[in-house]
Amino acid sequence: MAEYRVRRKLTTILAADVEGYSRLMSADEEATLKTLKTYREIIDGLISRHSGRIFGAAGDSVVAEFGSAVEAVRCAMSIQEDLAVRNAELAEDRRMRFRIGINVGDVMVEDDDLFGDGVNVAARLEGLCAPAEVYISGSVHGQVEGKLALGFEDKGEQAVKNIAKPVRVYRVRTSNGDNIDQDATGDPLPLPDKPSIAVLPFENMSGDPEQEYFADGITEDIITALSRYRQFFVIARNTTFAYKGQAVDVQAVAKNLGVRYVLEGSVRKAGNRVRVTAQLIDGSDGNHMWAERYDRDLADIFDVQDEVTELVANSVETELGKAEQIRAKSKSPDNIDAWATYHRALANYDQRTPEAMEETKRLFLRATELDPGFALAFAQYAIMCSRTAIYGYDDGACEDNLRAARRAVELDPDEPVAHVAMGYYHTTNDNFEAAIAESETARRLNPNYVEAHHLHAIALIRGGRPSDALLSLETAARLSPRGNYVGVIYGRYAQAYLALGDYENVVIWARKAIQYPQPRWAHAFLASALAHLGHLDQARRVVNELRHVRPDLTLPMARAFTGLCDELTREKFAEGLRKAGLPE
Repeated sequence: MAEYRVRRKLTTILAADVEGYSRLMSADEEATLKTLKTYREIIDGLISRHSGRIFGAAGDSVVAEFGSAVEAVRCAMSIQEDLAVRNAELAEDRRMRFRIGINVGDVMVEDDDLFGDGVNVAARLEGLCAPAEVYISGSVHGQVEGKLALGFEDKGEQAVKNIAKPVRVYRVRTSNGDNIDQDATGDPLPLPDKPSIAVLPFENMSGDPEQEYFADGITEDIITALSRYRQFFVIARNTTFAYKGQAVDVQAVAKNLGVRYVLEGSVRKAGNRVRVTAQLIDGSDGNHMWAERYDRDLADIFDVQDEVTELVANSVETELGKAEQIRAKSKSPDNIDAWATYHRALANYDQRTPEAMEETKRLFLRATELDPGFALAFAQYAIMCSRTAIYGYDDGACEDNLRAARRAVELDPDEPVAHVAMGYYHTTNDNFEAAIAESETARRLNPNYVEAHHLHAIALIRGGRPSDALLSLETAARLSPRGNYVGVIYGRYAQAYLALGDYENVVIWARKAIQYPQPRWAHAFLASALAHLGHLDQARRVVNELRHVRPDLTLPMARAFTGLCDELTREKFAEGLRKAGLPE
C-alpha cells in the first residue's frame, strides 16, 4: 500500500464574516439575504480581481487564499471601501458590515480545500475585528509593510482560541487613520467654490515593478501642472497616492475627497516607447467626460503630460486665458534620466528614517548632476537638507540647503518649490519673517501647493503668530484631507494651540495626529497639555508610549525640537512634560 503523505504549502488566507448576522436575519430575513447576495457578488468579484481563490463559504462567511499577502490586503481594503459606499445607502440598523482577518501560514491541502492553523489563525483574527475593520497577523505585516499606502496599528500579542502561541495582531488603518466605514459614511467635505479635481496614481501596466516610479512621475507632474491653475482646486499628491494599487470607486473617491472631478490613467513603457491612457470622470454621476490614449517615443513624454493637463483644463474650465495656461506649465528638465532619478527620490520623500532621508538626498543631488538646469531637483535637495538638519542627522546640511535653494531660485524664480526651500532654510536659522515672505511667494505662485501653506503655518507659529497660522493649516488640511500627511498637519495644529496656551484644543488635535505615522512630537504636545489640565495618569501613559519609541528622549531634547518660539511657551511645555514624568 502506498504511503499517504499530507501535501502542504505556504499561502495567504483571508477570512471574512458579517458582524451581527443573526440580528439582521431576525429583523428581516428576506432583506438580509438580498443584501448578502449583492455583497457576496462584490466580494467574490474583488477576490477574483486580486488573484484570489475562494475555497470555503457558508452562510455569511467567506474564506479565500491568495498567492500574495500584498494582494490579499489590497483586496480586503477594497472590499471594505466598496461595501462602505453601499452601506451608506441603507438605514443604520440594516447595514451589513464585514470583519476580515488575514494570515500567512503553512496549510494542509486536500483537493480544493485547505486546513490547519494557517487557516484557523485568519478566522480567529476576523473574530477579533470590530465591524468594517481588517486585522492582519505579524506574518502578513512583515510581507506588506512599506509596500502599501496604509497605516498599521500594533495591537500586541493576542491569545486566540485553539492556537498554542499568542499571535501578533495589527489593525489596518485607512489613509485617514480610521476604519473605512467611518471614513466613507462621515460628513462629506463640501465642494470648493471653483473646479476641483483629484488625480489618482496612474497604474503601471508594464509588469515591471521597477517602472512604478515612471508611472508615479507622470502622475506627480500632472498634479503639479494642474495645481498651478489658480482657477482650480487640486488635491495634494500626499492624499491621492494613498489610493495607489487599490481598486477604487471613483464616485466614492470624489465624495471622500470633496471634489467634482477625478482623473485616472495608466502607463505602459517598453523600450523607447510609452503608452499613456487617461480619462476624466465627473465624480457627481460617474460619467466619463473624455478618454485619450497616447503612443509616443519616450522623449516626447513631457509633451504628453502637457497635452493631458491642457485637455483636463479645457474640459472643466473653458474660460481659461492663454496667458494663464502658459503660466501653468512648469519647466520640464532637459534630461529624461534626471527626471527619472528625481521621481525615484520622490518615492522615498515622506520617509523619516536616517537611511531613507540620506538616499532621497543622494538621488535629488544626482538629478542635479545629470541636469544642472533642473530647478525642481535643486529645490527638493535643499528641502531634504533642511529635514536632515532639523532631525539632527546632518549638522552640515544647512549650508548645502542654502546653496541649492539659491540655485533653484536663480534657475526658475517662478518655481514655488524653490521658494519653499528658501523658506525652510530661513526657519532652521530662526529668520521667521524671511520664511513667511518666501512661503507667501510660493502660495501666490501655486495656491494648491500644500507644502507652501504648511511652511507658512510653521513660520507663523515659530515667529510668535500662532493664531494667524490656523487659517494656513485649515487650507493645508483641505488640500490634503486624507492620507498620512494630514497627521503632520494635525500635529501642527496642536503646536499652534500649545503656543496659544489652549490646552483643551492641544489634546483634541494631538489625539487626531497620533493616529497617523508622523513625527512623534504630537505625543509630547499631548502629554504636556494633559498634565497642565490635571490628567496626570493619562499624561504619564503618553510619555511612556513616547519613550518606548524614543528611549533616549530627555526634557532638554524635547524643548529644543518643538519649534516653539518664545522662552515662556517652551518653559510651559517643558513644565507639563516634567509633570508627566519625562526625565531631565
